[in-house]
Amino acid sequence: MTTADVRSRPAAPNGRGPKPESGARLAHRLFVVRELGILLALVLLVAVTFSVNQRFLSAQNIKDLLLSSTILAILAVGQAIVIITRNVDLSVGSVLGLSAFATGALFVDNPGTPIPVAIMIGVALGAVCGAINGGLIAAARVPALVVTLGTLYMFRGIDYTWATGRQINAADMPRAFLRLGTVTILGVPVLALFAVAVLVGAGYLLRNYRSGRELYAIGSDPDAARLSGIAVGRRVFFAFVSSGALAGLAGVLYAARFGTLDANAGLGIELNVVAAVVVGGVAIFGGSGSVYGAALGAVLLTTIGSALPVLGVTPFWQRAAVGALILAAIGLDRALAVRMARRLRGGKSRGN
Repeated sequence: MTTADVRSRPAAPNGRGPKPESGARLAHRLFVVRELGILLALVLLVAVTFSVNQRFLSAQNIKDLLLSSTILAILAVGQAIVIITRNVDLSVGSVLGLSAFATGALFVDNPGTPIPVAIMIGVALGAVCGAINGGLIAAARVPALVVTLGTLYMFRGIDYTWATGRQINAADMPRAFLRLGTVTILGVPVLALFAVAVLVGAGYLLRNYRSGRELYAIGSDPDAARLSGIAVGRRVFFAFVSSGALAGLAGVLYAARFGTLDANAGLGIELNVVAAVVVGGVAIFGGSGSVYGAALGAVLLTTIGSALPVLGVTPFWQRAAVGALILAAIGLDRALAVRMARRLRGGKSRGN
């Protein structure tokens, strides 16, 4: 190894060699292992179901699977950003419902509203809801579980009060807007393209920007992150605003896909969102995971919901299978964390 090679490699804080880089490479490999495991489980499930019923992979059924997983995947991306910071957002279902009904009401009261404006208004409404969550959590330092459980009911209550038993039908909304929920480009639903754009954007931000990487530092050890100069409160606030904005976008897409809206839109979906994130390999205690894994988890859960009835599994065992998958994901996450800690300790002892 030449002197130039040594100089080009970043030194560890103790001057003993590139330990942090080795740890980062190890963590990256473990993330890849998790995501490949999810992908393998998805492929096996599809293969088994296809062997039972070959119509499971028909063009229409694939389209339906993509449409069904789109909204859950967008919510999972926002939830992953929050959980990485060692928090949780239980209000996403209520924010989705509020945004969906607001979008329908906007078209009813202002029939000529351009579709991009409606999307921006829905996203902005979700961001405001996220800012309420983030402000209470970051400024008042109230536990996220308590705050978002409260806003779950608060936002849903606002939705019920606004709707007052009213239902908005597809006939009340522009046909061009409703086509967003059905139209395809080269066979891929437009809604799925929205999810891909969100996924790529969020993944790029978390991986390549300092503000994104700092979210992992906060989730790993909030006190250490604060002592190192990271604006923990501001970053947590940003995470909740992002989650709220994506829930608002999901609400707009929900309105486009289903057309018929009332105050129950998105009711209970928050539990599926958290399940998708955990199954996708995002550690529930924060600090590790990726939005790509969370999106894969959403696709896997959606596929389970479609595949198990084809395999003749009763609804009870469908829920049991999801629960077992969550427990397996938590166990795998713990095993990988222990393995990573041992590898890092082994590398340190060899360096000494």
